[in-house]
Amino acid sequence: MCRLVTLLFLFACLTATTVVAQVEIRAPGQQTINVANAELLPLAGPAQPGIAKELHKVLAVDLDMAGLFRQLDPAAFLDDARRPGLTSTQVDFSQWALLGAEILVKGGYHAQGDRIRVEFRLYDVVHRRLLTGRSYVGTRNDLRLMAHKFADQILLNVTGKEGPFSSRIAYIDNRTGHKELYLMDTDGANVLRLTDHRSIVLNPDFSPSGREIVFTSYRRGNPDLFRKILSTGQEAALSSRNGLNVSARFRPDGRELALTQSASGNPELTLLGTDGSQRRRLTNHWGIDVDPSWSPAGDRLAFVSDRQGNPHIFIMDVLSGQIRRLTGSGKYNATPAWSPDGERIAFTRLEGGNFDIYSIRPDGTDERRLTFGAGNKEHPRWSPDSRFLVYSSDQAGGKGIYVMRADGSGIRRISSGGQCQHPAWSRQR
Repeated sequence: MCRLVTLLFLFACLTATTVVAQVEIRAPGQQTINVANAELLPLAGPAQPGIAKELHKVLAVDLDMAGLFRQLDPAAFLDDARRPGLTSTQVDFSQWALLGAEILVKGGYHAQGDRIRVEFRLYDVVHRRLLTGRSYVGTRNDLRLMAHKFADQILLNVTGKEGPFSSRIAYIDNRTGHKELYLMDTDGANVLRLTDHRSIVLNPDFSPSGREIVFTSYRRGNPDLFRKILSTGQEAALSSRNGLNVSARFRPDGRELALTQSASGNPELTLLGTDGSQRRRLTNHWGIDVDPSWSPAGDRLAFVSDRQGNPHIFIMDVLSGQIRRLTGSGKYNATPAWSPDGERIAFTRLEGGNFDIYSIRPDGTDERRLTFGAGNKEHPRWSPDSRFLVYSSDQAGGKGIYVMRADGSGIRRISSGGQCQHPAWSRQR
């Protein structure tokens, strides 16, 4: 776990209307806000360009990924970019306004031994005032997380909703010759291997706190469900019933999991306690029921079933057991993922020999196709702020992990090497 400690919140975050009143925010990808991202300067002691460049690069990648910003060319910055003053009275807003900047990022750092203190500031250039500031203390290994956290704060101030950049993505990779569980940052950095099962590991899911992961493994010959605590590495089998124990998903309150089990002879949805106790069977049908995904309130499940012929997405009311069909088109629909804000359900559909990603409202309206072109795009999962989707694809040869905005724009590959699949996005870090 990261050792980063957030020391203090220097200034209260202003509401989203502070900037929105002046800058129209439309759909992601239209890049409506001009931002000047100045490299941080030393607050004390000698300059260490490596620190400044790393912070600047991470923040720039996050802002580009958001799709709401046009980043101004640092080569055009005037001398205020080289002044260390961080109060509103010390910033020469006229210089930044001349460049067309609407918001400005400035800051500084102080490295003392193994400890580094980083100060970030976000300014409203139009109104010549400070929007927010953050101070972080950690080690050199924490610099990336500091920048990610401040990118989250920038989105909070501009849109009213915090960004997802300081969260993490779990996925499966076969770079060792076996399918093992890995962890990485949202931009693909800081790859960490979590399992050494030397077998097949599948379908990870984070607990709501982000401190635990459940996944399926064949290390004992049967597809068993395992639970791993990230801070300690402690791992234990959670469900080892004969047959399938797959596609487990934490209920949003973290108290139960829905998964597919086949101990009865047919793949059915089951409710499981986080201690592995069998709570109750959710489906009882001759069809195959798989891939559950919880609504944010934890009262409904989207899942896949072939109970009406071809695989389609269905929605179950967990309390009453009532089930309705969601998708009406396509011959093969799979892997639903309910967005954290409850607005949409992403899923994959087989069309023309390839899987592509779609999204639809929970009432079955407004279906949208999000991906196109060659290759399969599979296993979509939402970011915690519902702005992005992560998925696996072989569109460029070899399976990789990709991220795109919720409207299908801004596609980028974030994994490297191996054959990567089954991504899951943490809600917290």
